This record gives sequence, C-alpha cells and structure tokens, in this order.
Amino acid sequence: MSQFFQIHPDNPQKRLITQAVEIIRRGGLVIYPTDSSYALGCQIGDKEAMERIRAIRQLDDRHNFTLVCRDLSEISNYAKVGNQHYRLLKTLTPGPYTFIHKATKQVPRRLMHPKRKTIGFRIPDNPIALALMDELGEPLMSSTLILPREEMPMTDPYEMRDLIGHAVDLIIDGGYCGLEPTTVVDMEEAPVVVRVGKGDVSLFE
Repeated sequence: MSQFFQIHPDNPQKRLITQAVEIIRRGGLVIYPTDSSYALGCQIGDKEAMERIRAIRQLDDRHNFTLVCRDLSEISNYAKVGNQHYRLLKTLTPGPYTFIHKATKQVPRRLMHPKRKTIGFRIPDNPIALALMDELGEPLMSSTLILPREEMPMTDPYEMRDLIGHAVDLIIDGGYCGLEPTTVVDMEEAPVVVRVGKGDVSLFE
C-alpha cells in the first residue's frame, strides 16, 4: 500500500518534500498536485515507473508524456525552443499549459512521440510541484491522473488511496487543485491549440 502525505498547499513542509523525493529517486511512482489537476510522476529515466503509469492509465505507446519543469531554463535543456516561442512561453509560465516541442537528445527516446520526436513540457503554478522539482533537481516525467474510461482527472486523494493506492508508492494530498486538464499547445511551427483546458487560449487566436 502507498504512503500518504498531507502537504500544505501554500507552504510545503520541507521534511515531507525531502521524503517524497527520496521515494522518487528509489524508483517510486507518486501522485502529486499541479495547478490544473493531480498527476502521476516519476524520474525521467525510470522505465519501470513509466510502464506503471501506462498500466494505471491503460496508455498505448503513442501517448505523449510530459516533462514538468521548474523554469524556462530547464525546458531549454530538453526542448528546441526558438526566440519567438521563448517569449511566448515566458508570458504563459508558470501556468496551466502544456507545450509540445521537438525534443533534444537529452530526452529518452521512449518518452517522445514515436514518429514526430516531440515531447510535452509544462511549468505548473503550484508550490508543492515546484518544491518537489527543486529538491529533485530535474523535471518530473508526468501524466494527468485520469483513469481508463473516465473523462475527468481524479480530485480526491482518499479516493485515490482506495482505488489505486496499491499501484503507486506515494499519494500527496495537497488539497483541491481542480478538474480541468491543461491547455495543450503544439509549438513545432506556429503555435496551434490542440486541446482547450484550463489555460486561456485568447493569445493564440
């Protein structure tokens, strides 16, 4: 059964953040809050944890995983971002957006879209998520916590513990963080909104 941490949504307890990151570094799979919904997260290079995410969500190999980053400088390590797009990202981050870019060689091939060699990135406006990545020192490989045959993400950490506590190593209860997934914007060429979510899309119209 998973561990269960109640972490303050505005002032995350350092001790619990450190323990959570120790679990991630040991190959753990965690559920954590973001600024749009709860997500599943693990270390970038952890193939076994990634397969556990696929099993929980029943995803095929065409699913685009997201790298959840601390800041724009971290994104540039993993994505090819031009100056014009960089300015747009600066305006919209942190916030409830996922941006799809061509991946750099630092991104493991299994995380990319198999044909387009792209990867999703985001910088959440959530103190717990940012504290986890500060302690970890790198992005979290993530996927929204939506169960098979459901349209909306899970929101209740106690329900998560009952339904999938056996399949993850840690559930972080960071309070209510919403039901809407992120707005997804394809940034390969001119920005194209491919999914309307919580993020405002008026800048792309």
